[in-house]
Amino acid sequence: MSFIFPPKAISAVPIKGSDQLYPVNRIYCVGQNYGDHVREMGGDPKKNSPVFFSKPANAIVINNKSVKYPTATDNFHYEVELVVALSSGGVNIPEELALNCVFGYAVGIDFTRRDLQILAKQSGRPWDVAKGFDQSAPISSIIEKAEMSNLSKVQISLSLNGELRQNSTLDEMIWSVSEIISELSKFYELQPGDLIFTGTPSGVSAAAAGDRVSAEISGIGDLNFEII
Repeated sequence: MSFIFPPKAISAVPIKGSDQLYPVNRIYCVGQNYGDHVREMGGDPKKNSPVFFSKPANAIVINNKSVKYPTATDNFHYEVELVVALSSGGVNIPEELALNCVFGYAVGIDFTRRDLQILAKQSGRPWDVAKGFDQSAPISSIIEKAEMSNLSKVQISLSLNGELRQNSTLDEMIWSVSEIISELSKFYELQPGDLIFTGTPSGVSAAAAGDRVSAEISGIGDLNFEII
């Protein structure tokens, strides 16, 4: 048995301090998970359950490689996020056991074609073309969970061309990591290799070709790359 054409390489993320790689299975994302960002987008942070959407595994960009400005948009937004990398999974995972599934954490950017997302919201259509496009998920190396046991008060920030645009702490998330994993497992059988982008604080805005994006989560990692 052979393939009709060579299969693509497995998408994988470097692990900090290791020669091994983390193979990516799926990418899940949480929308509207910081109260200030929900209000920024005109919503009520306590009104609804988490909003879940996804990106393809090959949307990741690693090693601070440049990101191409995407086609079909005039309003390309950055969103810095904590990324959770799973080493195990399951269905209907109890919240008190959810962190047992976590391998580690990383810094990620959920790039968004905001104009297409707005149109999708207005027409009640899925967000796929607004969120799941090529190179829409830059990610740092993954730090193992044992090296970051406490996420409370950890700073998350993003600068564009040296100007601070997003600045918050992880305890400002509406839904915690354990709550997100537990809730997500009600809809999907979570598996090793799944990445979860956990939402972004306020300050999202447009970026252009030639801009430089710098993002950091204290103690976890950082990103520094150019949009071309």
